[in-house]
Amino acid sequence: MALFKKRTVGKPGEWFYCLAHHKVEEGPECPAKDRFGPYPTREEAEHAMRHAQERNLEWENDPKWHDKSAPTESAD
Repeated sequence: MALFKKRTVGKPGEWFYCLAHHKVEEGPECPAKDRFGPYPTREEAEHAMRHAQERNLEWENDPKWHDKSAPTESAD
């Protein structure tokens, strides 16, 4: 008898995108470190990578995250 049971996270009807297998899963099939989600629908999970790319692009271009660096002074 096992002392600890492996608990799953999520419920049927929750959708995830598996980064390891590049596929949509209902309920948690793969470890949390390898998935995005949960999403309420399969269609939203199918577009997880596109949404992640769009968010990354927004963050890369967000002026709040990019301080204007002061010009460096050369040591003469």
